[in-house]
Amino acid sequence: MKDTDTRHLSWDEWDELKNPRPEGCEFDAVVERALSRRGFLRGVLAFGSGAAVMGAGTLMGTTSARAQAAASRLGFTPIQAFTDSTVHVPEGYEWSTLARWGDPLFSDAAPFDPETGVDLASSDKVFGENTDGMELFTVDGRQLIAVNHEYVNPDINLPQTGGDVTSAEDAQKLMNLQGVTVMEVAEGDGGWTIVVDSPYNRRIHHNTPMRLSGPAAGSDLLKTNADPTGTESLGTFNNCGAGKTPWGTYLTCEENFNGYFGSTDPEASLPEDYDRYGIGLESRYAYEQYDARFDVSQTPNEPYRAGYVVEIDPADPQSTPVKRTALGRFKHENAACAIAPDGRVVVYMGDDERGEFLYKFVSSGVYAAGGGTSTLLDEGTLYAAVFNDDGTGTWAALTEESTGMTTPEIHVFTRMAASKVGATTMDRPEWVAVNPVSVEGYCALTNNSKRGVAPNAGGDETPVGGPNPREANEYGQIVRWYPADDNHASESFEWDLYVMAGNPTVHDDAYAGSENVNAGNLFNSPDGMMFDTKGLLWIQTDGDDSNEGDFAGMGNNQMLVGDPATGVIERFMTGPKGSEVTGITWSSDLRTLFAGIQHPDAPFPDGDGVLARSSIVAIKRSDGGLVG
Repeated sequence: MKDTDTRHLSWDEWDELKNPRPEGCEFDAVVERALSRRGFLRGVLAFGSGAAVMGAGTLMGTTSARAQAAASRLGFTPIQAFTDSTVHVPEGYEWSTLARWGDPLFSDAAPFDPETGVDLASSDKVFGENTDGMELFTVDGRQLIAVNHEYVNPDINLPQTGGDVTSAEDAQKLMNLQGVTVMEVAEGDGGWTIVVDSPYNRRIHHNTPMRLSGPAAGSDLLKTNADPTGTESLGTFNNCGAGKTPWGTYLTCEENFNGYFGSTDPEASLPEDYDRYGIGLESRYAYEQYDARFDVSQTPNEPYRAGYVVEIDPADPQSTPVKRTALGRFKHENAACAIAPDGRVVVYMGDDERGEFLYKFVSSGVYAAGGGTSTLLDEGTLYAAVFNDDGTGTWAALTEESTGMTTPEIHVFTRMAASKVGATTMDRPEWVAVNPVSVEGYCALTNNSKRGVAPNAGGDETPVGGPNPREANEYGQIVRWYPADDNHASESFEWDLYVMAGNPTVHDDAYAGSENVNAGNLFNSPDGMMFDTKGLLWIQTDGDDSNEGDFAGMGNNQMLVGDPATGVIERFMTGPKGSEVTGITWSSDLRTLFAGIQHPDAPFPDGDGVLARSSIVAIKRSDGGLVG
């Protein structure tokens, strides 16, 4: 039986418990780094009246004139923090539920049972669990949403067993509820709904056939007895953030894949490289007890076939998803695409673990509308970011010459390759967003309690400084970079911090946050991010919602809107207690915003259900105008 004390842990907490990282250095060394931090702050940031102000060009300041200009761009009245069990939006806006875990995609799916949830026979025919990143596509006049289902909550999804996985059938149900949904949606007199039985509706889960492509495909590292070619696999795992290619396909990102693998042999000897990725003898869902594919004592190469960006064509429900190994193997958060001036495709990606790295891929080929795209994400160069304390940075190419690794090794053991080129250890790089009206990129560095305290999983130091300016950082920040020559393919950039989250009602130092954080817009742990067509940045949080101590006044997790031109950030939405607000996209006419509500506390969203249901909500202006 599973240890019930671990069931309610976040993936990050579970990973830290099962795979504890090395302890930090001696106390004197920690103090020395803290002193270095003070020196860095004196040179870069000045703090006064409980808020950080601009210094040395590294953190954006905000004037009252700029704030007034921003208010006219935001187009809504900011709301207060809430701590209840429902969604709140500004005056003049309204919300409704589009889809909930267990809602049918096909008419032959059994109705959701509020006491027992979803039965096994219907588990691959319904909207999955724990919605995350999503994108909307218009295909032949129809609107399709592709959305991730990051993980499951066995206590909720297997109420009959008390959350224990007791059979192959239990494991199969959990496998079916995760992955990706592609569904047609439509707006009628009663609001937005799923188009049941649409020919585009599709569930992609842990047993869906996949194709492996790119520089690692066919290598010995990816070969198994079931697939001696190393080019075919089953399933996509822990699908977190997402992306959309210029040619209209969906990029789903495999994050905490390590938790799906375990061993039936408690004495099994594991490959040394497993440690860097947190793969151990015990999985989170006990899959290895019922399916040898997840038993590393029998199939040690199987974990090397997870941890990728997967491309899905929502317009073709018969198409095979493709794992693009050229984009590297790590705990992918999302994939943000841009086009360089010469037409090359650039994909930015964060590796969501404490002290890991920010990456980008630059294609060798050039994108042309209507041209071939099948190899654009297979051939190119993968880079890891190096941030300098002076506000400059470079992209270090991960090549055989720079790493001393073979090409397949670089793309399977990408974390090790980035360590070899001296990439900057970051405070958990989550979503990346690319501004559509200015050549700049943003990455949410959600938090890092180990910053300046312990190295990362590979032993790389995590010094305080640069874009990670606070020791034991529980609040997070958003870093922004400006590619040289206004070219996303450039190998150099300048950077600053768009915002440092904090609490000026509690702290009067760096932990108060930057100047654009105040008592009216408090938040912590920025996570999901997306730009709208006006160049406003929508920020979603996944942090501490205790509303106590360092987090007093922050309320539930939320969605805020920021104006990069001024630095102003205001609260637009709050989620129900216990939830993460994650995943965002817009209808084709931009009059509806869709946002995800992940792992809410009961009774959301139905108000009287026994089982809480992760959901997508649709937000509209009451006057029918554009959202935002």
